[in-house]
Amino acid sequence: MIDSTLPRPVPLGLAASFGFGDRTGLATPGHVLAMQRSGAGIAPIFPQQSIREMARTQRTAEQVMHDALAGMVAAGWTGVTGADADHLKTPADVDVTHAAGFTFYTIDPSDHVDGQTDDYDESALAEKFAGIRGETPWYDRYLDTSVTLANGTKIEIDQQACMRCAVKYGKAIQAAIELARYIHQVCEKAETEYEIELSVDETEQPTTLAEHYIIASECLAQEMKLVSLAPRFIGEFEKGVDYKGDSAELEKSLADHAAIAEMLGPYKLSLHSGSDKLAMYAELARATKGRFHVKTAGTSYLEALRVVARHDESLLREIIEFARSRYENDKATYHVSATLNSAPPPGDIGKVEQLEAFYLESWSDVPQGRGFTKPGRQILHCTFGSVLTDAKLGPALRSLLESNTETYTEVLADHFSRHLDALRAGM
Repeated sequence: MIDSTLPRPVPLGLAASFGFGDRTGLATPGHVLAMQRSGAGIAPIFPQQSIREMARTQRTAEQVMHDALAGMVAAGWTGVTGADADHLKTPADVDVTHAAGFTFYTIDPSDHVDGQTDDYDESALAEKFAGIRGETPWYDRYLDTSVTLANGTKIEIDQQACMRCAVKYGKAIQAAIELARYIHQVCEKAETEYEIELSVDETEQPTTLAEHYIIASECLAQEMKLVSLAPRFIGEFEKGVDYKGDSAELEKSLADHAAIAEMLGPYKLSLHSGSDKLAMYAELARATKGRFHVKTAGTSYLEALRVVARHDESLLREIIEFARSRYENDKATYHVSATLNSAPPPGDIGKVEQLEAFYLESWSDVPQGRGFTKPGRQILHCTFGSVLTDAKLGPALRSLLESNTETYTEVLADHFSRHLDALRAGM
């Protein structure tokens, strides 16, 4: 049930926007302070949580919404906010997030994506395509077509490109369209405003320009209220660390994807796994001419652990030991490269400052906020759910944060001001 005493989130349209995920329910004051310091020209989304994160933290959609809006009001934010119901896969996901007042619906059709498509040879691809031909009625419309973007890049959709898109994304396109129709029905019946983001980034292999063009064209042709699309960009987007890849190639790729969004929409380009990717923020902002959305989540939890490092060394050591015991299991759904052998056990590290550096990587250690390389950060990132729901560690962490709200607020404000400043440098 929506709390009528709190402000209502609204759709943000094509404005540059930034999503602040919060896995503790205590981070919004720090997010607000970062916006007040560095967020000029960027609209915030304070309530943001995926269905998976809600399950892992044992929070409801109503709790996520209330905590973010109440924290926003308490911190003195008087501007607008969106509200992102992230990674929706089923009508039931839509029902619970709509009831809580979310307005920005991120559709995640990754369960229907064939992420191995780029590895198929011609024979395997043809066999796979024959099996799904009836589910891709759009195939003939794009076969052997050519598209020239405003920046001069030409997209050739030959048989190979069209078949690979059909095999890789054909079922996902249909699933996304069907869920978008359901979102429309629910919101139309309730007379609530909404907007949709489509996430096709949950793959190891990048989204090609031809695939982006076909996916967006089909969704828009079916009247999806698409405000933002998240392709799988080139390079590596590991959790808890900065962007890894060739900056010149990325800049060209971003410009091409942005040109497709401008031609077909316009709609925003969205960067998922956006936490800590400062090395590419200016390029994203420039390529999209400020028409972007950046989604962050786990980095606010990691900064909560930095507060623990400042106030309770023994608790931090206990959390790290526990996280290491859970890492191999919890990392299964994340793109990470850290191994337990690549990060020393906390007992092998003497000073708490060294412990923080190994497992959280201080901004001051990295020029311009770039290059998070310490594997400990990924170990802590992936294990948030286990820590927060542990009978002992979860309450201890929450109690420490509640007792040190000023530290948490300031740490978050510093952390996210660096994110926002890097984005604004390209606007």
